[in-house]
Amino acid sequence: MIDLAFSILAADFTHLADEIATAERGGGTVCHVDVMDGHFVPNITFGPPVVAAVRRCTSLPLDVHLMIEDPDRYIEDFAKAGADWLIVHQEVCRHLHRTLSSIREHGMQPAVVINPATPVETIIEVLPLVHHVLVMTVNPGFGGQSFIPRCVNKVKHLASLRNEMGLNFRIEVDGGIGHDTVEEVVRAGADLLVAGSAIYAGPGNPAQTENNAVDFLRRARAATEVRA
Repeated sequence: MIDLAFSILAADFTHLADEIATAERGGGTVCHVDVMDGHFVPNITFGPPVVAAVRRCTSLPLDVHLMIEDPDRYIEDFAKAGADWLIVHQEVCRHLHRTLSSIREHGMQPAVVINPATPVETIIEVLPLVHHVLVMTVNPGFGGQSFIPRCVNKVKHLASLRNEMGLNFRIEVDGGIGHDTVEEVVRAGADLLVAGSAIYAGPGNPAQTENNAVDFLRRARAATEVRA
């Protein structure tokens, strides 16, 4: 099954509830929330209060991506805010197994993310613990960046490991995923697709946002038939 995780980082925050509802009408099945601290990545976005506000706007799973240093300090806060899936970076977790276990103990599904320069081999030992693996296909920090083609090899590697190890974790991709790249990553094995700029059409244009989501999913689902 292919899921569209629409990234609210690209939404119009003056009408956030409407923007979320529009993406849902277009077929979005997961709400993706990027949390940045200005230290691990060169940008600052939002924290638990915004996640709590988003929680009140939708019943869809909240896929919260922590691009922050020392994520262990905030696991409980994001659980209380209503996150369903909590994603942490391999690059900042000194004891990754412990962090992922703590996320699950707080009632959320744990996930791990790797940056473009981080090998898949660094997370093999925790693959049995995770709900999904997020492959960054841009360097994290800002929306609207260009897709890094070599990252597709990581998606293929993870899909192969999933089969070899008899696991069922999902493979998520984020960064430059648009109408021209979605088919390639789905054919490689991705099934959870983060899209922001490719979906949201800007303030006052909900019909186009909805159409963008519909077309994005059509392309993704067509690619699964080729993969099969």
